[in-house]
Amino acid sequence: MDLIGDHQTFFDYCVALVGAGLTLLVSAVVALYLWPLRRREPRGAPAQPLDFAAATRVADTIMAAEAADPQVRPESRSRLLSHGSRTGRVVLLLHGYTHAPDQYDELAEEFFARGYNVWVPRSPHHGTVDRRAHHQVEAGELTAYAAQALTVAAGLGDEVGVVGISGGAVLAAWLAQVRGDVVRRLLLLSPFFGPDPRQAPAFAVKPLIVLYGRRILPDRVTSRGYSLSAVTQYLTIARSLPDPPRRTGLLTAAVAISPLDGVVDRRAAVRVPARIAEANGIPLGVCELPESLGLRHDVLDLAALGADGSDLHRLYVALYEGDPAPTPRRAQTTSAGE
Repeated sequence: MDLIGDHQTFFDYCVALVGAGLTLLVSAVVALYLWPLRRREPRGAPAQPLDFAAATRVADTIMAAEAADPQVRPESRSRLLSHGSRTGRVVLLLHGYTHAPDQYDELAEEFFARGYNVWVPRSPHHGTVDRRAHHQVEAGELTAYAAQALTVAAGLGDEVGVVGISGGAVLAAWLAQVRGDVVRRLLLLSPFFGPDPRQAPAFAVKPLIVLYGRRILPDRVTSRGYSLSAVTQYLTIARSLPDPPRRTGLLTAAVAISPLDGVVDRRAAVRVPARIAEANGIPLGVCELPESLGLRHDVLDLAALGADGSDLHRLYVALYEGDPAPTPRRAQTTSAGE
């Protein structure tokens, strides 16, 4: 499922803006562009670091609460893959908007098989029997969730890294900047730092964030079932990233994106992490996935790829670790036949 619709989203955005424009005076419209988007930066530092036992207890408590909650779908609960003791490496996996931890099932197993402890927490209002609950998500909830998740992950191992997809990639980048004392590795999959300009032109983004992200106007749900109020929460966080980016302890940074992705601004998807990498004096690994794979926005939707799905799991881990990435078989076959 895409973060925002493919073909009808541009129309949805335009209708939303036209409706808003009809309710506002010209002076108010001008004020939208002058409205400051940056809020007081959320604090990402934990009150107290956790050891392995304490981090495991927190994770177990979260998972038990979800198991006891009939509103949380069983397949959508948070997941902890633990080797039973603190490991040298731990990875935090942050799922995308409208998705849940099961989005990472195969990739989590790949990391676990390589010796990582793996924490995959459920985002607020996601993975519930009410498929519209995620419409209510707020930027502050998302950053608090990400900060707590990192605190748990930091107690599970020595070297900590974060992988995020789509809206989860925005949170991963935020953690890499506000918790640079902890995050050492960063992998962003289809990061949603802005919508595809063909769907929402640049001039429309800020008014949408103000009107729907601040909930000045009633929420509008696109033809694909996505809440503008919710989507703009991720955009609010994206625009709150430190500018210029901070130098932290980041060792590796990488991004993977599909040329068929019609949801995100693919230039911003590379530009934002490239600036973070530059601030840390490291190269950014950039992987444009082969068009022949047929992947669109959800580059973890690998069920139909067969052997190529396993190749991509290995590719993502290689990107995360800063190693040369293997080429998926289908891409090799296509190149050989050209």
